[in-house]
Amino acid sequence: MTQFESRKKEIEAAAAQLAVIAAEKRDGVWEPGKFLEKHPIFSVFLLDEDRTVTKAYGLHHALATDALNIAHPATLVICRNSDGGGIVRYVYRGDNQLDRAPLDEVLKALKEIPN
Repeated sequence: MTQFESRKKEIEAAAAQLAVIAAEKRDGVWEPGKFLEKHPIFSVFLLDEDRTVTKAYGLHHALATDALNIAHPATLVICRNSDGGGIVRYVYRGDNQLDRAPLDEVLKALKEIPN
C-alpha cells in the first residue's frame, strides 16, 4: 500500500485510480478501520470480508506458514471497457506475504493501457 503512495503522481498521470482490497473483517485482527483513521491513504480501501473477490480472482490463500484464510498479496491492473466491465491487463500474485509486485512493472502496465 505505501509503495504506491510514494508514486501517487505517476498513477494519477496515467489517469488511473488505485483501490486497495483487504481480505479481512472490519473488526479483524489488524483493525483496518482504526489503522486508516491514523494513517489515511489516497486510494479507495475496500474490505473483502467474505473473500468473494479474493476467491474470484484466484488469490485466496487458505493455509500456509504465513497465511490463514487471507489473500495472496496481489496487484492487478484492470481497465474499463466500453460496456462498463473490465479487462485485466496485469496480474502479480505474491508467493508469500512479503512478496509484492515490482512497482516499476505496475506503472509500465498502467502506461501501456490504450486511451
